Amino acid sequence: MGIRLNSDTIKFIQEHQKEDVCALALQASKYPLVDMSVAITQIAGLQTAKDKLPSWYATDGLLYPRHLSLEQCSSEMTARYKSSLLKGGSLIDLTGGFGIDCAFLAPNFKKVIYVEKQEELCGIAAHNFPLLGLNHVEIVNGDGVDFLKNTNRVNCIFIDPARRDDKGGKTVAISDCMPDVKAMSSLLLDKADMIMIKLSPMLDLALALSDMPKTKAVHIVSVLNECKELLLVLASNDTESCKIHCVNLDRKGDMQCFDFTREEEQNVICDYASDMGKYLYEPNSSILKAGAYKSIAYKYGIKKLHPNSHLYASDQLITDFPGRIFICHSVFSLNKREMKEHLSGISKANITVRNFPSSVSELRKRTKLNEGGDIYLFATTLADEKRVILKCTKAI
Repeated sequence: MGIRLNSDTIKFIQEHQKEDVCALALQASKYPLVDMSVAITQIAGLQTAKDKLPSWYATDGLLYPRHLSLEQCSSEMTARYKSSLLKGGSLIDLTGGFGIDCAFLAPNFKKVIYVEKQEELCGIAAHNFPLLGLNHVEIVNGDGVDFLKNTNRVNCIFIDPARRDDKGGKTVAISDCMPDVKAMSSLLLDKADMIMIKLSPMLDLALALSDMPKTKAVHIVSVLNECKELLLVLASNDTESCKIHCVNLDRKGDMQCFDFTREEEQNVICDYASDMGKYLYEPNSSILKAGAYKSIAYKYGIKKLHPNSHLYASDQLITDFPGRIFICHSVFSLNKREMKEHLSGISKANITVRNFPSSVSELRKRTKLNEGGDIYLFATTLADEKRVILKCTKAI
Protein backbone atom coordinates (compact mmCIF):
# COMPACT_ATOMS: atom_id res chain seq x y z
CA MET A 1 0.00 0.00 0.00
CA GLY A 2 1.47 3.35 -1.05
CA ILE A 3 3.59 5.11 -3.65
CA ARG A 4 7.22 4.06 -4.12
CA LEU A 5 9.71 6.51 -5.62
CA ASN A 6 13.09 5.42 -6.95
CA SER A 7 16.11 7.69 -6.58
CA ASP A 8 15.94 8.95 -10.17
CA THR A 9 12.29 9.95 -9.73
CA ILE A 10 13.02 11.73 -6.44
CA LYS A 11 15.89 13.65 -8.04
CA PHE A 12 13.75 14.58 -11.04
CA ILE A 13 11.00 15.94 -8.76
CA GLN A 14 13.49 18.03 -6.81
CA GLU A 15 15.07 19.49 -9.95
CA HIS A 16 11.85 20.22 -11.88
CA GLN A 17 9.27 21.06 -9.21
CA LYS A 18 8.76 24.63 -10.49
CA GLU A 19 8.32 23.69 -14.15
CA ASP A 20 5.16 23.25 -16.21
CA VAL A 21 3.88 19.71 -15.72
CA CYS A 22 2.33 19.48 -19.19
CA ALA A 23 5.68 20.30 -20.80
CA LEU A 24 7.46 17.80 -18.54
CA ALA A 25 5.04 15.03 -19.47
CA LEU A 26 6.08 15.35 -23.12
CA GLN A 27 9.71 14.71 -22.16
CA ALA A 28 9.17 11.27 -20.63
CA SER A 29 11.29 9.49 -23.25
CA LYS A 30 14.34 11.54 -22.22
CA TYR A 31 14.19 10.13 -18.68
CA PRO A 32 13.73 6.33 -18.96
CA LEU A 33 14.62 5.72 -15.29
CA VAL A 34 12.05 8.22 -14.02
CA ASP A 35 8.50 7.10 -13.25
CA MET A 36 7.12 10.12 -15.08
CA SER A 37 3.48 9.57 -14.12
CA VAL A 38 4.35 9.59 -10.42
CA ALA A 39 6.78 12.48 -10.84
CA ILE A 40 4.17 14.64 -12.58
CA THR A 41 1.63 13.93 -9.83
CA GLN A 42 4.14 14.90 -7.13
CA ILE A 43 5.29 18.07 -8.91
CA ALA A 44 1.70 19.18 -9.49
CA GLY A 45 0.98 18.45 -5.82
CA LEU A 46 3.92 20.53 -4.65
CA GLN A 47 2.86 23.44 -6.84
CA THR A 48 -0.66 23.35 -5.40
CA ALA A 49 0.58 22.92 -1.83
CA LYS A 50 2.82 25.99 -2.03
CA ASP A 51 -0.20 28.28 -1.59
CA LYS A 52 -2.87 25.92 -0.30
CA LEU A 53 -0.78 24.01 2.27
CA PRO A 54 2.35 26.09 3.00
CA SER A 55 3.49 24.14 6.07
CA TRP A 56 3.20 20.86 4.14
CA TYR A 57 5.07 22.37 1.19
CA ALA A 58 7.88 23.22 3.60
CA THR A 59 8.03 19.61 4.88
CA ASP A 60 10.42 17.42 2.90
CA GLY A 61 9.37 13.95 1.77
CA LEU A 62 5.60 14.30 1.80
CA LEU A 63 3.63 12.52 -0.93
CA TYR A 64 0.72 14.03 -2.84
CA PRO A 65 -2.32 12.33 -4.41
CA ARG A 66 -3.81 12.73 -7.84
CA HIS A 67 -5.26 16.13 -8.72
CA LEU A 68 -8.90 15.52 -7.72
CA SER A 69 -8.13 14.51 -4.13
CA LEU A 70 -5.84 17.50 -3.71
CA GLU A 71 -8.37 19.85 -5.29
CA GLN A 72 -11.17 18.69 -2.98
CA CYS A 73 -9.18 18.75 0.27
CA SER A 74 -9.31 21.59 2.80
CA SER A 75 -6.84 24.43 2.64
CA GLU A 76 -4.44 24.88 5.53
CA MET A 77 -6.37 28.00 6.58
CA THR A 78 -9.70 26.20 6.94
CA ALA A 79 -8.10 23.10 8.47
CA ARG A 80 -6.46 25.24 11.17
CA TYR A 81 -9.79 26.88 11.89
CA LYS A 82 -11.47 23.48 12.36
CA SER A 83 -8.66 22.42 14.69
CA SER A 84 -9.60 25.30 16.99
CA LEU A 85 -13.09 23.85 17.45
CA LEU A 86 -12.49 20.20 18.41
CA LYS A 87 -10.40 18.50 21.10
CA GLY A 88 -10.66 15.48 23.37
CA GLY A 89 -9.38 12.01 24.05
CA SER A 90 -10.35 10.25 20.83
CA LEU A 91 -11.28 11.15 17.26
CA ILE A 92 -12.43 9.23 14.20
CA ASP A 93 -12.11 10.82 10.76
CA LEU A 94 -14.60 8.75 8.76
CA THR A 95 -13.68 10.20 5.35
CA GLY A 96 -9.92 10.62 5.58
CA GLY A 97 -9.12 11.59 1.99
CA PHE A 98 -5.72 13.22 1.59
CA GLY A 99 -5.64 13.65 5.37
CA ILE A 100 -5.43 17.44 5.72
CA ASP A 101 -8.26 17.84 8.23
CA CYS A 102 -7.22 14.73 10.12
CA ALA A 103 -3.61 15.96 10.36
CA PHE A 104 -4.59 19.35 11.79
CA LEU A 105 -7.17 17.89 14.18
CA ALA A 106 -4.93 15.03 15.38
CA PRO A 107 -2.67 17.04 17.76
CA ASN A 108 -5.78 17.85 19.83
CA PHE A 109 -6.48 14.17 20.58
CA LYS A 110 -4.67 11.30 22.28
CA LYS A 111 -6.07 8.66 19.92
CA VAL A 112 -6.98 9.22 16.27
CA ILE A 113 -8.37 6.82 13.66
CA TYR A 114 -8.24 7.77 9.98
CA VAL A 115 -10.69 5.80 7.80
CA GLU A 116 -10.58 5.90 4.00
CA LYS A 117 -11.95 3.68 1.22
CA GLN A 118 -9.18 4.33 -1.30
CA GLU A 119 -6.10 2.22 -0.66
CA GLU A 120 -3.81 4.70 -2.41
CA LEU A 121 -4.87 7.56 -0.11
CA CYS A 122 -4.38 5.33 2.94
CA GLY A 123 -0.84 4.63 1.77
CA ILE A 124 -0.13 8.33 1.34
CA ALA A 125 -1.51 9.07 4.82
CA ALA A 126 0.57 6.25 6.35
CA HIS A 127 3.67 7.77 4.74
CA ASN A 128 2.91 11.43 5.54
CA PHE A 129 1.61 11.34 9.10
CA PRO A 130 4.89 10.22 10.75
CA LEU A 131 6.77 12.92 8.81
CA LEU A 132 4.35 15.42 10.34
CA GLY A 133 4.97 14.08 13.84
CA LEU A 134 1.61 12.28 13.97
CA ASN A 135 2.63 8.83 15.13
CA HIS A 136 -0.58 8.23 17.09
CA VAL A 137 -2.89 8.06 14.03
CA GLU A 138 -4.23 4.61 13.13
CA ILE A 139 -4.89 4.05 9.41
CA VAL A 140 -7.95 2.02 8.43
CA ASN A 141 -8.61 1.15 4.78
CA GLY A 142 -12.35 0.60 4.58
CA ASP A 143 -15.84 2.06 4.49
CA GLY A 144 -16.41 4.66 7.20
CA VAL A 145 -20.04 3.74 7.90
CA ASP A 146 -19.26 0.03 8.21
CA PHE A 147 -16.31 0.83 10.48
CA LEU A 148 -18.43 3.07 12.70
CA LYS A 149 -21.09 0.40 13.20
CA ASN A 150 -18.51 -1.93 14.71
CA THR A 151 -16.37 0.44 16.77
CA ASN A 152 -16.51 1.76 20.31
CA ARG A 153 -17.80 5.20 21.27
CA VAL A 154 -15.34 8.08 20.93
CA ASN A 155 -15.25 11.74 21.92
CA CYS A 156 -15.45 13.22 18.41
CA ILE A 157 -16.24 12.19 14.86
CA PHE A 158 -15.28 14.21 11.78
CA ILE A 159 -16.95 13.48 8.46
CA ASP A 160 -16.68 15.15 5.06
CA PRO A 161 -19.32 13.55 2.81
CA ALA A 162 -18.83 13.81 -0.94
CA ARG A 163 -21.41 15.34 -3.25
CA ARG A 164 -23.11 12.86 -5.56
CA ASP A 165 -23.15 15.27 -8.49
CA ASP A 166 -19.77 14.65 -10.11
CA LYS A 167 -20.49 17.41 -12.64
CA GLY A 168 -20.40 20.09 -9.97
CA GLY A 169 -24.16 20.69 -10.09
CA LYS A 170 -25.84 22.55 -7.26
CA THR A 171 -26.43 20.38 -4.20
CA VAL A 172 -29.21 21.61 -1.94
CA ALA A 173 -29.75 18.74 0.50
CA ILE A 174 -27.63 16.67 2.85
CA SER A 175 -29.30 13.55 1.43
CA ASP A 176 -27.56 14.36 -1.88
CA CYS A 177 -24.19 13.65 -0.22
CA MET A 178 -22.35 10.35 0.22
CA PRO A 179 -22.48 9.05 2.82
CA ASP A 180 -25.92 10.39 3.69
CA VAL A 181 -25.28 11.91 7.12
CA LYS A 182 -28.99 12.56 7.62
CA ALA A 183 -29.75 8.84 7.33
CA MET A 184 -26.86 7.97 9.67
CA SER A 185 -27.35 10.80 12.19
CA SER A 186 -28.59 8.44 14.93
CA LEU A 187 -25.55 6.21 14.45
CA LEU A 188 -23.21 9.21 14.62
CA LEU A 189 -24.79 10.48 17.85
CA ASP A 190 -24.69 6.98 19.36
CA LYS A 191 -20.95 6.74 18.69
CA ALA A 192 -19.64 10.17 19.74
CA ASP A 193 -20.20 13.07 22.11
CA MET A 194 -19.63 15.56 19.32
CA ILE A 195 -19.75 15.32 15.53
CA MET A 196 -18.40 17.81 13.00
CA ILE A 197 -19.79 17.55 9.47
CA LYS A 198 -18.00 19.44 6.70
CA LEU A 199 -20.34 20.38 3.87
CA SER A 200 -20.21 22.34 0.66
CA PRO A 201 -21.13 26.04 1.03
CA MET A 202 -23.56 25.45 -1.85
CA LEU A 203 -25.82 23.50 0.49
CA ASP A 204 -28.96 25.23 1.71
CA LEU A 205 -28.39 26.13 5.37
CA ALA A 206 -32.05 26.16 6.43
CA LEU A 207 -32.62 22.74 4.87
CA ALA A 208 -29.43 21.38 6.46
CA LEU A 209 -30.56 22.51 9.92
CA SER A 210 -33.98 21.00 9.34
CA ASP A 211 -32.34 17.71 8.36
CA MET A 212 -29.97 17.76 11.35
CA PRO A 213 -32.00 18.95 14.41
CA LYS A 214 -29.22 18.08 16.87
CA THR A 215 -26.95 20.77 15.41
CA LYS A 216 -25.58 22.92 18.25
CA ALA A 217 -23.41 25.21 16.13
CA VAL A 218 -22.86 26.20 12.50
CA HIS A 219 -19.60 27.64 11.20
CA ILE A 220 -19.65 29.24 7.77
CA VAL A 221 -16.01 29.70 6.77
CA SER A 222 -14.85 32.09 4.06
CA VAL A 223 -11.31 32.71 2.86
CA LEU A 224 -10.64 36.12 1.31
CA ASN A 225 -14.42 36.64 1.28
CA GLU A 226 -15.16 33.48 -0.69
CA CYS A 227 -17.31 30.88 1.08
CA LYS A 228 -15.35 27.64 1.35
CA GLU A 229 -17.00 25.44 3.98
CA LEU A 230 -20.22 24.94 5.88
CA LEU A 231 -19.56 23.13 9.16
CA LEU A 232 -22.26 21.59 11.34
CA VAL A 233 -21.38 20.62 14.91
CA LEU A 234 -23.77 18.12 16.49
CA ALA A 235 -24.07 17.09 20.14
CA SER A 236 -26.59 14.64 21.57
CA ASN A 237 -26.91 16.33 24.95
CA ASP A 238 -27.05 20.00 23.91
CA THR A 239 -30.31 21.92 24.38
CA GLU A 240 -29.19 25.49 23.68
CA SER A 241 -30.21 27.41 20.57
CA CYS A 242 -27.99 26.76 17.58
CA LYS A 243 -25.39 29.51 17.24
CA ILE A 244 -24.29 30.45 13.73
CA HIS A 245 -20.69 31.65 13.40
CA CYS A 246 -19.79 33.61 10.26
CA VAL A 247 -16.04 33.66 9.73
CA ASN A 248 -13.82 35.31 7.13
CA LEU A 249 -10.08 34.51 7.06
CA ASP A 250 -7.53 36.80 5.43
CA ARG A 251 -4.11 36.03 3.98
CA LYS A 252 -2.45 36.41 7.37
CA GLY A 253 -4.86 33.98 9.03
CA ASP A 254 -6.61 36.78 10.92
CA MET A 255 -10.37 36.51 11.01
CA GLN A 256 -13.50 38.60 11.20
CA CYS A 257 -16.38 36.94 13.03
CA PHE A 258 -20.08 37.56 13.42
CA ASP A 259 -22.32 35.31 15.56
CA PHE A 260 -26.10 35.14 15.76
CA THR A 261 -29.02 32.73 16.09
CA ARG A 262 -31.87 32.22 13.66
CA GLU A 263 -34.29 33.25 16.42
CA GLU A 264 -32.47 36.55 16.79
CA GLU A 265 -32.66 37.14 13.05
CA GLN A 266 -36.41 36.46 13.02
CA ASN A 267 -37.19 38.72 15.98
CA VAL A 268 -34.82 41.65 15.53
CA ILE A 269 -36.08 44.91 14.06
CA CYS A 270 -33.78 46.86 11.77
CA ASP A 271 -34.12 50.38 10.41
CA TYR A 272 -34.23 51.21 6.71
CA ALA A 273 -32.38 54.15 5.22
CA SER A 274 -34.53 57.02 3.98
CA ASP A 275 -31.50 58.35 2.09
CA MET A 276 -27.98 57.20 1.39
CA GLY A 277 -25.52 58.01 4.16
CA LYS A 278 -21.84 58.79 3.81
CA TYR A 279 -20.70 55.19 4.18
CA LEU A 280 -21.85 52.01 2.43
CA TYR A 281 -21.36 48.57 4.03
CA GLU A 282 -21.29 45.20 2.26
CA PRO A 283 -21.17 42.20 4.67
CA ASN A 284 -18.75 39.32 4.17
CA SER A 285 -19.99 36.45 2.03
CA SER A 286 -20.29 34.13 5.04
CA ILE A 287 -22.75 36.55 6.68
CA LEU A 288 -24.83 36.75 3.51
CA LYS A 289 -24.75 32.95 3.19
CA ALA A 290 -26.01 32.66 6.78
CA GLY A 291 -28.87 35.08 6.15
CA ALA A 292 -27.98 37.47 8.98
CA TYR A 293 -29.52 40.35 7.06
CA LYS A 294 -31.25 42.12 9.96
CA SER A 295 -28.95 40.97 12.76
CA ILE A 296 -25.90 42.62 11.20
CA ALA A 297 -27.76 45.93 10.86
CA TYR A 298 -28.97 45.82 14.46
CA LYS A 299 -25.60 44.95 15.98
CA TYR A 300 -23.66 47.68 14.18
CA GLY A 301 -26.35 50.35 14.25
CA ILE A 302 -26.52 50.72 10.48
CA LYS A 303 -29.54 51.04 8.21
CA LYS A 304 -30.55 48.59 5.51
CA LEU A 305 -31.09 50.04 2.04
CA HIS A 306 -33.94 47.64 1.18
CA PRO A 307 -35.32 44.36 2.57
CA ASN A 308 -33.77 42.47 -0.36
CA SER A 309 -30.67 44.53 -1.16
CA HIS A 310 -28.42 43.45 1.75
CA LEU A 311 -26.40 46.65 1.60
CA TYR A 312 -26.24 49.07 4.52
CA ALA A 313 -25.60 52.74 5.17
CA SER A 314 -24.57 55.11 7.95
CA ASP A 315 -23.10 58.57 8.43
CA GLN A 316 -20.50 57.22 10.86
CA LEU A 317 -17.48 55.09 9.96
CA ILE A 318 -17.63 51.70 11.72
CA THR A 319 -14.09 50.37 11.33
CA ASP A 320 -14.71 46.91 12.83
CA PHE A 321 -17.58 46.05 10.48
CA PRO A 322 -17.12 42.47 9.14
CA GLY A 323 -17.10 43.24 5.45
CA ARG A 324 -16.18 45.87 2.91
CA ILE A 325 -16.64 49.56 3.71
CA PHE A 326 -17.02 52.29 1.09
CA ILE A 327 -17.41 56.05 0.94
CA CYS A 328 -20.50 56.88 -1.11
CA HIS A 329 -19.81 59.91 -3.31
CA SER A 330 -23.02 60.08 -5.32
CA VAL A 331 -26.34 58.41 -6.07
CA PHE A 332 -27.82 58.46 -9.57
CA SER A 333 -30.18 56.64 -11.90
CA LEU A 334 -29.61 54.97 -15.27
CA ASN A 335 -30.79 58.11 -16.99
CA LYS A 336 -28.27 58.92 -19.76
CA ARG A 337 -27.80 62.48 -18.59
CA GLU A 338 -27.18 61.44 -14.98
CA MET A 339 -24.78 58.68 -15.96
CA LYS A 340 -22.79 61.04 -18.16
CA GLU A 341 -22.59 63.56 -15.30
CA HIS A 342 -21.47 61.11 -12.61
CA LEU A 343 -19.25 58.87 -14.74
CA SER A 344 -17.47 61.57 -16.68
CA GLY A 345 -13.73 60.93 -16.96
CA ILE A 346 -14.03 57.34 -15.72
CA SER A 347 -12.86 54.53 -18.03
CA LYS A 348 -13.14 51.58 -15.63
CA ALA A 349 -14.95 50.59 -12.45
CA ASN A 350 -15.82 47.59 -10.29
CA ILE A 351 -19.54 46.85 -10.64
CA THR A 352 -21.68 44.94 -8.13
CA VAL A 353 -25.39 44.17 -8.52
CA ARG A 354 -27.63 43.76 -5.46
CA ASN A 355 -31.40 43.49 -5.95
CA PHE A 356 -31.30 45.10 -9.38
CA PRO A 357 -32.89 43.93 -12.68
CA SER A 358 -29.75 44.33 -14.83
CA SER A 359 -26.68 42.06 -14.78
CA VAL A 360 -23.10 43.23 -14.41
CA SER A 361 -22.40 42.53 -18.11
CA GLU A 362 -25.47 44.53 -19.14
CA LEU A 363 -24.37 47.47 -17.00
CA ARG A 364 -20.87 47.33 -18.48
CA LYS A 365 -22.32 47.62 -21.96
CA ARG A 366 -24.53 50.49 -20.91
CA THR A 367 -21.84 52.43 -19.05
CA LYS A 368 -19.01 51.41 -21.42
CA LEU A 369 -16.74 50.89 -18.42
CA ASN A 370 -13.96 48.31 -18.25
CA GLU A 371 -13.37 46.26 -15.10
CA GLY A 372 -11.00 47.45 -12.37
CA GLY A 373 -9.79 50.73 -10.94
CA ASP A 374 -10.59 52.53 -7.69
CA ILE A 375 -14.23 53.31 -8.42
CA TYR A 376 -16.93 50.91 -7.17
CA LEU A 377 -20.44 51.06 -8.58
CA PHE A 378 -23.28 49.34 -6.72
CA ALA A 379 -26.49 48.89 -8.69
CA THR A 380 -29.26 48.37 -6.17
CA THR A 381 -32.77 49.24 -5.02
CA LEU A 382 -33.55 51.62 -2.15
CA ALA A 383 -36.31 51.31 0.43
CA ASP A 384 -38.63 53.50 -1.67
CA GLU A 385 -38.15 51.00 -4.57
CA LYS A 386 -36.05 53.50 -6.50
CA ARG A 387 -33.37 51.79 -8.60
CA VAL A 388 -30.05 53.58 -8.36
CA ILE A 389 -26.30 53.41 -8.90
CA LEU A 390 -24.07 54.18 -5.92
CA LYS A 391 -20.68 55.60 -6.87
CA CYS A 392 -18.13 54.71 -4.18
CA THR A 393 -14.49 54.34 -3.26
CA LYS A 394 -13.06 52.10 -0.54
CA ALA A 395 -13.03 53.69 2.92
CA ILE A 396 -10.45 51.29 4.41
